Parts: sequence; structure tokens; C-alpha cells
Amino acid sequence: QVQLVESGGDLVQPGGSLRLSCSASRSIFSFNTMGWYRQAPGKLRELVATLTRDGWTNYADSVKGRFTISRDNAKNTVYLQMNSLKPEDTAVYYCKMSVRIPVAQDYWGQGTQVTVSS
Repeated sequence: QVQLVESGGDLVQPGGSLRLSCSASRSIFSFNTMGWYRQAPGKLRELVATLTRDGWTNYADSVKGRFTISRDNAKNTVYLQMNSLKPEDTAVYYCKMSVRIPVAQDYWGQGTQVTVSS
């Protein structure tokens, strides 16, 4: 069983920055894709950013140029650096890691709250 633990969520003013962390209980080399998603109150969960094992990244249009996904293989941790935060970035942020072999499976963290407000 894989455990993912997110941290780094906080209350921040508009224009501020935060870095979220997602630590996995096993080597992140074992995952095909790692990503961050978010869910605001009353809205569906949406993709924020993904990173493949090969290093390819993908971002939601709303965060391009402001957010950066990265990883530290030695620490089995994936990060989301968030700059120039806006009130509309307020949400619970979830980490997801996916494998395809031998069976396609997704693993989710418990979420961390990010609130952008003055």
C-alpha cells in the first residue's frame, strides 16, 4: 500500500508564494505519472500540474507561468512551487501518483488547504 503525505498548505496573501510537498512511502521511480490536483468549494477536482517519469510536464492554463512541478528522487518527494498566487487558487490541493503496470492504479494523498486572501 502506498501512502502519500502532502504538506505546505497555508494562508497567504495575493501575490505571495507557497511550496507544497508530497512525500511517498516508496520510490517515486515506481510511478509513471505524478501530479497535483485541486478542488475548490462547490467545484469539481481539477488538474493543476503533472510530471512523468521521463520528465515531461503539463500544466493547467490557469497556472502556466506561475506554478512549477518538480521532484527530488532521493527524498521520494514531489513539489509544487506556487508563485503570484491569486484568490482563485484557493482550494484543497491533492497529490496523485499513478502506475500502469501490472495494473493501472492511482494513489491519492489526503490534501492540504491553500487559502489566498488579504
